[in-house]
Amino acid sequence: MSLRIYNSLTKRKEEFVPLQEGKVKMYVCGVTVYDRCHIGHARAAVVFDVIFRFLRYRGYEVTYVRNYTDVDDKIIKRANQEGLSCQEIAKRYIQEYEEDMEALGLERPTHEPRATENIPQIIDLVKKLVENGFAYSVDGDVYYSVEKFSSYGKLSGRDLDEMRAGARVEVDERKNNPLDFALWKSSKPGEPAWDSPWGRGRPGWHIECSAMSQRYLGESFDIHGGGKDLIFPHHENEIAQSEAATGKPFVRFWVHNGFVNIDREKMSKSLGNILALRDLLQDHHPEVLRLFLLSNHYRSPVDFSWQNLTEARASLDRFYYALQEIEDFLTQKGESRPATTPEPPQGAARELGEKISHAKGKFLEALEDDFNTALALGYLHDLNRILNRALGEKTFRQAPAAAALLAAGKNFLLESGKVLGFFQNAPVDYFASQRRKFLKSKGLREEEIIELIAKRVAARQAKDWALADEIRARAGDLGIILEDGPKGTSWKPA
Repeated sequence: MSLRIYNSLTKRKEEFVPLQEGKVKMYVCGVTVYDRCHIGHARAAVVFDVIFRFLRYRGYEVTYVRNYTDVDDKIIKRANQEGLSCQEIAKRYIQEYEEDMEALGLERPTHEPRATENIPQIIDLVKKLVENGFAYSVDGDVYYSVEKFSSYGKLSGRDLDEMRAGARVEVDERKNNPLDFALWKSSKPGEPAWDSPWGRGRPGWHIECSAMSQRYLGESFDIHGGGKDLIFPHHENEIAQSEAATGKPFVRFWVHNGFVNIDREKMSKSLGNILALRDLLQDHHPEVLRLFLLSNHYRSPVDFSWQNLTEARASLDRFYYALQEIEDFLTQKGESRPATTPEPPQGAARELGEKISHAKGKFLEALEDDFNTALALGYLHDLNRILNRALGEKTFRQAPAAAALLAAGKNFLLESGKVLGFFQNAPVDYFASQRRKFLKSKGLREEEIIELIAKRVAARQAKDWALADEIRARAGDLGIILEDGPKGTSWKPA
């Protein structure tokens, strides 16, 4: 099956054929660095991280560019509030963003340009638009004339006349049209500014992405991504200014991810329901957040709730339990790396082999259908249940082919995990991390739980089952599950 991607420009899925065989050029709009990264930023970052990983998994050489907007009205406002320079504000939040993305397990893009590092390229692009008759200067400001670009609105599906009639734009008599947007803004006291043919000033928001994408990817490239909120006006304006400057198609595929809602309400500062990623990472393993964010198709909204996050953790736990059980089984067998199946598998072993092969094909098929991570995860969950069932069957565990098949299942989980960003920890380290985060969130010490377990073990040895049950219930009240096994009693967060 060939890779098919939903193109926001054409409103349909299309077969993906890169402009240059074997190579993919992708640009994704990054953050404006004036505040902490939130769960909505994390969703966009994780979605395009998976797209980046999957394209490379399929053998493409990928050039991935994700920018930083480090000069903007919001940054200037924050700098004035804190009595700092814009540069200091931008530096702080770029560093925090990079730390958050590393914690979330993201691959670094090929290039991470900043607007302020590309001022010459921005000025050159604005000059070209003025020379081509698509932009005009007024009192040190330069505006793009949307009426000059005949296909303005083709990405968002908006009609220029309707937009003009319903425009809610601050009135500026100097504009030819209320919808004309700023390419260059004249400097005001206390603002960062650079010399230009129109006087000292700074770039508008939209022009920076056109300039940076052209610098690193050329005048036309394969994929441009971002959140759905960027379709209009940001991406619409990028198309207008880029194609007016070059006379060439700007982007082949436009890819947009859906929003994160909080308990079915849109996340917004006005509602006070912004969830900072850094706060979430303190109490939750980063792969739990990734699993939650990828459990819906990237174009659909995803609803955040603490219950949904708990369910994502339980799902990830089940994967890691299976990986741990397989490791233990292979270690006991002394076959941590069985090379071949010793004989044709029969019965349950044969069925498992077929299920692993089926899961591999379906996983790839799901991701080739517009990066459908929700469906791909469904196939991984199915395989995980089959692996756990096989591990629990005595006859299967004794089968000659068991070690090789379980190793194949484990290897496929790890291989798929590299694409989705899961299973990057050893199971023992994953569960240790989960326990530490749980203890910190509850204000508990592990010594307290160990003491509770010791009392329960003593009660069981004394056959005081009522007391043993009472202690288990007391642990449950703390959000702890006690599990009795061959190696003794262990605990995990509920």
